[in-house]
Amino acid sequence: MSIPKVILKPAKDKSIKRFHPWIFSGAIKTIEQTIQEGDVVEIESNKGKYLGTGHFQDGVINIRVFEFKQQTIDNNYWKNKIKKAFINRENLNLTNNSSTTIYRLVHAEGDDLPGLIVDIYNTTAVIQCHSIGMWRLKDVFCEAITELLPNITCVYDKSAETLPDKYHQSYPIKNAYLFGIDPSDKTGKENNNLFSINWINGQKTGFFIDQRENRKLLGEISKGKKILNTFCYSGGFSIYALNNGAKEVHSLDSSKKAISLLEENIALVKAKNSKHKSIVADAMEYIKNLNDDYDIIILDPPAFAKHQKARHKAIQGYKRLNARAIEQIKPGGIIFTFSCSQVISKELFRNTILSASIAAEREIKILHQLHQPADHPINIFHPESEYLKGLVIQVF
Repeated sequence: MSIPKVILKPAKDKSIKRFHPWIFSGAIKTIEQTIQEGDVVEIESNKGKYLGTGHFQDGVINIRVFEFKQQTIDNNYWKNKIKKAFINRENLNLTNNSSTTIYRLVHAEGDDLPGLIVDIYNTTAVIQCHSIGMWRLKDVFCEAITELLPNITCVYDKSAETLPDKYHQSYPIKNAYLFGIDPSDKTGKENNNLFSINWINGQKTGFFIDQRENRKLLGEISKGKKILNTFCYSGGFSIYALNNGAKEVHSLDSSKKAISLLEENIALVKAKNSKHKSIVADAMEYIKNLNDDYDIIILDPPAFAKHQKARHKAIQGYKRLNARAIEQIKPGGIIFTFSCSQVISKELFRNTILSASIAAEREIKILHQLHQPADHPINIFHPESEYLKGLVIQVF
């Protein structure tokens, strides 16, 4: 069966020749009339040379490229893609690790599967599709996951929020179990820290797995410290701090729903005598006038910019937030500060923190430069996949 073709305009093939996996609408010259959204298509240059294979979808990004060598695209092809991702996690000692049962199995472009996320929570796999082409393959992925991971008892599809509304009219898209039933135990471990995971009602797939190694670093310096964890969501950083001997932890989020998830995790803390306080408040306003003397402040806000047009406004937001924290923290205090905005580069984020320290009129030193863990691999041909960046700074 022949694969339909998409022809690029002259001189619009430079990025795909550098193996960048996105084809933008402005680069396309002609599209075969039979192509439907979500179909597999072959991309050709204006001169008819094969360049890659991807999923077609109407939008700014017209094609997400998953293959650069011409070959048969069938169920075995997709299963082998999942197997390759599995082997990578196996080599990272994540697939059979009793101390860490929460990890990312598939990381979209980082695993050459653009539009697909698969997260593992103990014996549950959660699939989240960001393209209709990947969603149409969800049953193939489910089969591959259960074959590779015999301990998986259920697979949950959580793509209803990540796929545009227009597809809900043509496809029966709903969050539901593809395999197994709702488990009674919805906990998982991360470096021996126990968490309750809500993949049905929680954000993303239920947990922010990408901060695992950064949470571990916080735990290593938490003993005897008073800590403020802003934008805490379900309390990942707070749990690590409490389990590692923090003197006191305050967890802040503007969402009451997030605080409810946090409280579930606080109940699982090993050190029952730990002092913890939950705060529902706006972080920007709360940090403006801190009454407490914190040793460590964590700033892990949601993405301030999801596209280039919002970048300038996002930079101002990061600068204002960090300047307030730098102003308020005690001398010698430490700040863990992050950006998960894809359009904010490491250099730009670092310069923003520099500007914040100048505005706050305080000296800072960089102790650590942070990023996403190895189960969130960065595709070197796709710089956008390096989305998480962070700094640990000491303020004097």
